[in-house]
Amino acid sequence: MQPGSDEEQWREDCAPRRVLEIFSTKWTSMILHTLHARHDGIARSGALHRSLPGISKKMLVQTLRELEASGLIERHTLDSVPPAVSYALSPLGKLMVQPIEMIYEWARQNAPALDQLQPRSTSRRRGQSE
Repeated sequence: MQPGSDEEQWREDCAPRRVLEIFSTKWTSMILHTLHARHDGIARSGALHRSLPGISKKMLVQTLRELEASGLIERHTLDSVPPAVSYALSPLGKLMVQPIEMIYEWARQNAPALDQLQPRSTSRRRGQSE
């Protein structure tokens, strides 16, 4: 948003705030990234769980439900015994992965600069003294 831009662009539900809301939840972008980068857009919940160190099963299920409700992923029940479930990026999710991948690539390229940031009190960064 540019200085002096129309008041409509600064509303609480404006597009930039809605996008940032997606990033405000730690696991949302990580699940979308993992589905895309490690599982070619589709994976069962167990495979996702193994691909995301540090996420609890409860948090994974909760976040998957939120992503499904928002339309970023689709849930598919597989015909198997016992029944299994897979999750796939929706067309909207595939669009959302594009900026996520840009941010993740920027982070990889700028890791030394990010290492200079002071960790927040809730940070779990490795190698930081508490």
